[in-house]
Amino acid sequence: MDSHLGRWLFAILFWSILGLLFALPNLSFANWNRPLLGSLAQWWAWGIVTPLIFWVDALFPFKEVHLGKRVLAQILPSIVLTILYIYVLTVVRALLRLSPWSALAGTQLISTAFRGGILWGLLVYWLIFGARQTFRYHEHYLASELRLERVERSLSQARLNALRMQLDPHFLFNALNTISSQVERDPRLARSMIEHLGDLLRLSLEARDKQQVPLTEEMAFLDHYLAIQRIRFGTSLRFETYIDPEVRFVLVPCLIVQPLVENAIRHGISRRASGGVVTVIARRNAEFVEIRVTDDGVGLPSDWTLENSTGLGLSVTRERIAGLHPNGSSRFAVLRRAEGGTEVEISLPIRWSGGEK
Repeated sequence: MDSHLGRWLFAILFWSILGLLFALPNLSFANWNRPLLGSLAQWWAWGIVTPLIFWVDALFPFKEVHLGKRVLAQILPSIVLTILYIYVLTVVRALLRLSPWSALAGTQLISTAFRGGILWGLLVYWLIFGARQTFRYHEHYLASELRLERVERSLSQARLNALRMQLDPHFLFNALNTISSQVERDPRLARSMIEHLGDLLRLSLEARDKQQVPLTEEMAFLDHYLAIQRIRFGTSLRFETYIDPEVRFVLVPCLIVQPLVENAIRHGISRRASGGVVTVIARRNAEFVEIRVTDDGVGLPSDWTLENSTGLGLSVTRERIAGLHPNGSSRFAVLRRAEGGTEVEISLPIRWSGGEK
């Protein structure tokens, strides 16, 4: 009820403002009453007829793209409704005492029409019709943009889910290989690895519908993975973390750190007899969170580039970051360290979880 009343009040105000604007050139201090009322009568009459124009336009089953058909279909209604407008105008003028009621007689109405009223009326009719089509096209465009955005979001989500599905089996396969290598050598250690793997799978299932998780949850997942690796490598693997308290609840892509640490261990540390150190650093830099995973392992081959890399962990992680931040606000880089080893740098726009700031 309130919305309908608001629309009627808006319509009355709109047509009144038009009447006032068109009356301004003819207003003077000595004579302003009659020109103002005459102009208001014209536009109030159009305000009465306009809903009929919209109603007739809605009757035709032509879509927005069939503009030519809509125009042709309006030719006859435009003449009929313009004649109706002249009649309504005459009634309004009589109500405002600008003309006698006798002006409603058929001969006088015809005379008014042929004195230019019908030509002016047809012009205004087509202007109203054109404004209506412009508004329809605008609505159609916005609806199309919204549908396209939803489709793109769905495709992007499906792609990200596909990447997650690629990554999870890859991680599970590698973890099972690590455990299988210890089953005969040390069953007790293998059993401990399986317990940690169970915790990893539980955390992975809890986050299966999430593309992003708080950094603290990501690090908890990493802790279980590293527990398996520490059992395997013993004291030859050292792991250090430096997590800025400010970024503990920043949202990061789920399973983003673990593949990078796994790569550092497999391709860097495990190839050195003396082992090495893997370091994870997360800190805030203005409106970004920067995550660095470094190792002091054997480093990258001289001809290695990120583009020609065949490693699944790096490629999937890079694609997921690009999918979650398609506007280019994120950064993913793999660098050679001057002192030896490899460094992976990630920069993400800060998004908080759970209302944390």
